[in-house]
Amino acid sequence: MALDHYQLELESDPNNLITAEEFVNYFAKDLGIDEDKMSGLMLSVTEATTNAIVHANKCDPSKKVNIDVFVKDGYVTIKIKDEGTGFDPSKVPDPTDPENLLKDSGRGLYLMKIYMDELKFNLTPTGTETILIMKMN
Repeated sequence: MALDHYQLELESDPNNLITAEEFVNYFAKDLGIDEDKMSGLMLSVTEATTNAIVHANKCDPSKKVNIDVFVKDGYVTIKIKDEGTGFDPSKVPDPTDPENLLKDSGRGLYLMKIYMDELKFNLTPTGTETILIMKMN
């Protein structure tokens, strides 16, 4: 029987992204998430985890990234929490604007919005939670 809560804690080292990917593979397989939703889920969690490690926690291994996965009523909710100072999502440049098309960064939030049913941010005194919500099947 699949669980209704999965949890992973990572040190803020970009080499730990592979661990996050393995974690997504594990819980998605456990939950029987459709193959066609898998790539979008993987991309979204990887982007959010990269943001947490690189932008929020500045690759400081003493700072942690926590990934919590909750399953309820046919939806999977993934919370990626960093220990950074927070950011204003509305200030992130739109990657579809012509002047941003060739930039190497800035597509993560855009892709998360495309692939997830809902994308939310919860700014807390101890860091930002990126909340990804996806209908399972």
